[in-house]
Amino acid sequence: MDIGQRLKQIRTERGLSQRELATRAGLTNGTISLIETDKTSPSVASLKSLLDAIPISMAEFFGAIEEQDIPKFIYRADEFIQLTQDGPGQVSLRQLGNARKHTLQVLHETYPAGADTGPEFLAHEGEEAGIITRGQIELTVGDTIGLLNCGDGYLFDSRLPHRFRNIGTEPCEIVSALTPPVF
Repeated sequence: MDIGQRLKQIRTERGLSQRELATRAGLTNGTISLIETDKTSPSVASLKSLLDAIPISMAEFFGAIEEQDIPKFIYRADEFIQLTQDGPGQVSLRQLGNARKHTLQVLHETYPAGADTGPEFLAHEGEEAGIITRGQIELTVGDTIGLLNCGDGYLFDSRLPHRFRNIGTEPCEIVSALTPPVF
């Protein structure tokens, strides 16, 4: 998916100028321009800020979610929905099922060595929990910073400012859950 073109399409459909979106999201007009022309890739935190300012969820932004009326209970690995740009050194967020139809969102997260959710802290309604299934991750929640290893977990009120950062040399994988769905 071309994130820049998709952002521009949704922004113009909603009648927002780059300047207005930048103001709402707390970013610069130049940053919006760079993203829309694919000259830079937004961090997870920046993309979340932009989508919150529109407002639209990551699931809606990335769109290709099944809209079946028939309930689905089993999902194969290739049926997960890629919520972030999937590239070298980038955080990968893959969603299980259609979060718009549930009160729980389950993600398979991958953080390559040195990757993080961005310099801006995330904060949103709800709760988050996760278990590290591979590698290690530095988690900051409010003033607390902790290094979690494979098998460790976390659970916190996601209204608290938080950030994930892989300070290790190996990729980190996390299976996480958020309620209500926000990405």
